[in-house]
Amino acid sequence: MGRRWTGSVLQAADRGARRFGEYRAMMDGISDRLLSQRLKELETAGRIERTVIRRTPVQIRYRPAPDGRSLVEALQPLAE
Repeated sequence: MGRRWTGSVLQAADRGARRFGEYRAMMDGISDRLLSQRLKELETAGRIERTVIRRTPVQIRYRPAPDGRSLVEALQPLAE
């Protein structure tokens, strides 16, 4: 959790970002590569859930997992 941009990715998820482009739009300054890396790390840690929608073209959606939501709520006083 202490890595750069991790908190911002979780906060964007909590604010409604679902697709990669929505995350990019909510976070100025993060590269595509770094955003992809943070999403994978958060998924591995159980903070973000990833869903693949199999149609043409394939869509990938993300949403905060229950643990991710709890973490955002706990960190909210620090963000304010």
